[in-house]
Amino acid sequence: MLRYLRIKNLATIEEVELELSAGFTILTGETGAGKSIIIDAIKLLLGEKASSDLIRTGKNEASIEAVFQLESKEQALPDIDLDSDHQLFLQRTISNQGLSKSYVNGILIPLKKLKELGDRLIDIYGQNDHIFLLDLSNHLVFLDNWAGAIELREKVKQSAQKIRGLIREKSELENRQKDRAQRLDFINFQITEIEEAGLVPGEEDELLQERSIHKNAEKIASLVNTAIDLAYESEDSIITGLKKLESLTAELVDYFPELKASSGQLDDFSIFLKELVNNLIELRDKYAPSPGRLEQIEDRLNQFDRLKRKYGSTIKEVLEHLEQIKEEKLNLEKSEEKQSELDQAIEKAFTEYCLLSQELSELRHSRARNLEQLLVKELGQLAMNRARFKVEFKPRPPDLKDLSTIKETGSEEMEFLLSPNPGEDLKPLRRIASGGELSRIMLAFKVIGQATERSKTLIFDEIDSGIGGKTADFLARKLKQLAQSHQVVCITHLPQIASAAHHHYLIEKKTEKDRTYTLVRKLKDKERPEEIARLISGSRLT
Repeated sequence: MLRYLRIKNLATIEEVELELSAGFTILTGETGAGKSIIIDAIKLLLGEKASSDLIRTGKNEASIEAVFQLESKEQALPDIDLDSDHQLFLQRTISNQGLSKSYVNGILIPLKKLKELGDRLIDIYGQNDHIFLLDLSNHLVFLDNWAGAIELREKVKQSAQKIRGLIREKSELENRQKDRAQRLDFINFQITEIEEAGLVPGEEDELLQERSIHKNAEKIASLVNTAIDLAYESEDSIITGLKKLESLTAELVDYFPELKASSGQLDDFSIFLKELVNNLIELRDKYAPSPGRLEQIEDRLNQFDRLKRKYGSTIKEVLEHLEQIKEEKLNLEKSEEKQSELDQAIEKAFTEYCLLSQELSELRHSRARNLEQLLVKELGQLAMNRARFKVEFKPRPPDLKDLSTIKETGSEEMEFLLSPNPGEDLKPLRRIASGGELSRIMLAFKVIGQATERSKTLIFDEIDSGIGGKTADFLARKLKQLAQSHQVVCITHLPQIASAAHHHYLIEKKTEKDRTYTLVRKLKDKERPEEIARLISGSRLT
């Protein structure tokens, strides 16, 4: 239940506060006084998109605050903490930079969560909500919601989507089948070409290095020979000089024992030097100038380039392409088997769809009879006591040969039929009901639909548009009856409805110093007759 509402710097409202109670509350006022601003403020509080244009001229920020008294913790979102009194504080601020912030119990939350929470707290019904009844798809949505069939309907939807997906996959497979032989020949050619190349990861880098060596073979040979000569072969080579140094050091050790360690290091260096010489000799022999080998390397690298131009920018990508076409070849070779599997899967999915659709249809039919009885009863209390109402089903048996018959909403269409007066046949409600009748039927639907949601606050924004007289009196009684189980807030221009309320607020607009202000005040018992008289006769009160 909405207990408190504070609106600040929104449109013509500088600041208003409303302390609301249980039961039936009415908001009245002259046209243009600002009644719609109150509703707009509540919508903003519930997560509707905000605009900085709504901020009062000259102000930097608008804010809406509300306190709700919840019946239980379950009415809030699971991750929101409530105090022992089960009170919930909501706040929404809008800055002139277009920024919006939302708070629950002082904690900043995303707007999406505010909207989700708002859907649990308040339902708002506007004067054009009866347009809902003019769209046939909404008839089925209402019945499924009211019948508790949403979960089953979702299963039917998923089943229909599964069938379409399988049929689409089969169609794509059949299209590929037409070019299957040609595609297989092409794939086999690619596989043979790549496999005969015997590609090995890393081979290209090794060949590029070897090609560089062979192209510079003379220079490398000269460097290697000079190094070998310096280290080993010349008369004054390093190894020759090292042997002399070892002999001299050995004689000095007899006199200076501390040189023994250095003498051992000369032995290690001598071994290292011999290993270096051996490696240089191996390199000289291995990479001796060989025009034939260079030609082989060039041919192999050219082969790599041809494959890369066709199948990928690197050898790795070429090998990855090979694996892909091998898998495609396997799928093409198994396409007949795959097609048979798809046929079986489609039949199985279709059987499942038919069973789910039948189950959904049976639930709808069983609940539709109950809906008819309840709605006729509600209409009787709204001055349509001779009206007849029927839920008409039109079967649309699903057929795999016609995908349009496999609907996500099930195997039938549905429409509400109405006979508003005795002696008239039942006809489509959307074609024969007047605006006033649609408003009453819509209210009847809302009353029935809210039977299981007694914790919500219901706000009616001028739903009495287009009706009057005796019908308005019946509508007032229905709203008052609804207020026995819900907190009901209604904006109205009708005196019949205003006189039925438990609480009455007057919305006024005044101008001071070239500024317009919207004010809201609760009327006392002695003030209410004057406002109701204004609703009846206008400015001249009697």
